[in-house]
Amino acid sequence: MGSNRDKRIERKVRRSYVISTISIALVLFMLGAVSYVTLSALNVAYALRERVVVSVELADSLFANEQQVVCDALAARAETLKVEYLSKEEKINDEEFRRQFELPIDDILVDNPLRNSYEVTLNADYATRENIEHFSEEVCALPGVEYVAVPPVEVVENMQRVVKSVSLAMVIFFGVLLIIALLLLNNTVRLAIYSKRYLINTMKLVGATKWYIMRPLLASALKQGVWAGIIASVLICLAVYGVDMLTPQGVAMLDYVEVAIIVATLVVVGVVITLLFSAIAVNKFVNMKSNKIHLY
Repeated sequence: MGSNRDKRIERKVRRSYVISTISIALVLFMLGAVSYVTLSALNVAYALRERVVVSVELADSLFANEQQVVCDALAARAETLKVEYLSKEEKINDEEFRRQFELPIDDILVDNPLRNSYEVTLNADYATRENIEHFSEEVCALPGVEYVAVPPVEVVENMQRVVKSVSLAMVIFFGVLLIIALLLLNNTVRLAIYSKRYLINTMKLVGATKWYIMRPLLASALKQGVWAGIIASVLICLAVYGVDMLTPQGVAMLDYVEVAIIVATLVVVGVVITLLFSAIAVNKFVNMKSNKIHLY
């Protein structure tokens, strides 16, 4: 009878350990998923700021070497992310440009009135109204530059407002869910230690030192944190794979290096938080008086 009872107790303890480990893993998965969504949204917001393109139109009289001088001057500027050459033949043959006319453009125009240009994509940090105006003024002064076409001010300012709003909202969202995740982890770990409170009290009554009592419990918490982190990481990898399969090409999501950082962070966070909360809970029960252990 005693052997069967011991086995039932052992199964209950093992089941409790597995359930608490899975609970911690699910909370970590939620934290990792929120991190993935938040970082992806911030990446998209940052990418929007790199959609500001300034068209630097060149004089028709420029030779190839003179055009290259302008290109080098543009590429050397801190505001410039990318410079692309666009000839006037490419512009006039563009389908979207041609659709703006009711009649075939060849019947309307005898000569091509467009100019060769350099399409300059600005760095995200410089995609503000003031920087764009400053960039336009200085580029207009370059020899061989006829005109600089910039996006409408309203478009740039609206884009800036959208980027700031999205970034702030996602940071607040992540912060709130981080607090919720920490509270859930704390409660899960405390309940796991709570189930061992009588064992802790018994060891204390027979003269065991605090470290002697805490050592096996912290070792168990360490393994629990590692397993929870691994399970959460596997779930995150499966979720990311599914998102990659369903997401259309061209949508800016996280690359595999950033996902690997999230996965590694989950394991570290699982270990650190489980150890920390376990140490706090065990210390509480070790310091608690024996006649109050059943009141907790």
